[in-house]
Amino acid sequence: MRRTSFADMSCAIARSLEIVGDWWTPLIIRDVYLGVRRFDDLVTDLGISRNLLTARLDHLVDQQILERRRYQERPPRYEYGLTEAGQDLVPVLMALMAWGNKWAGLTDGPPALLEHRPCGNLFTPLIVCPHCGEQVTADDVKVHPGPGGRVGPGTWVLAERLTQPDVS
Repeated sequence: MRRTSFADMSCAIARSLEIVGDWWTPLIIRDVYLGVRRFDDLVTDLGISRNLLTARLDHLVDQQILERRRYQERPPRYEYGLTEAGQDLVPVLMALMAWGNKWAGLTDGPPALLEHRPCGNLFTPLIVCPHCGEQVTADDVKVHPGPGGRVGPGTWVLAERLTQPDVS
């Protein structure tokens, strides 16, 4: 079954999902971030088929999320590393992890804990306002139309709603 493409939607979330929105991609990025960088190790860790992993890795390299580095000449073997764009996804995955720790029914507690290296303390990721330093919640945000917004697929109703007062 072919999925719907979000590539033409005027929405940063939709366009991001076009690049990283399949089920395996966040787990591949997680593994590479945590040091599982070789193809066979990724297959073993994730339990993903070789052909599906190949397709996902090729896509992530094409999208400049991962970079492929040769570590063996004969036969040629590669490992994967995060690009700058890939590293910028890591805090997003940490936020998803925090949500999962709270809401995904992990009855034995968090599978992993995060430590902030500079201060040595364990932490739960949260979004803060860069101006005042306060934590940001859904109720604290008002969304305004941006210069790239337009009415079209994925935003037929939303684009107009954003021009109305007190949308969010």
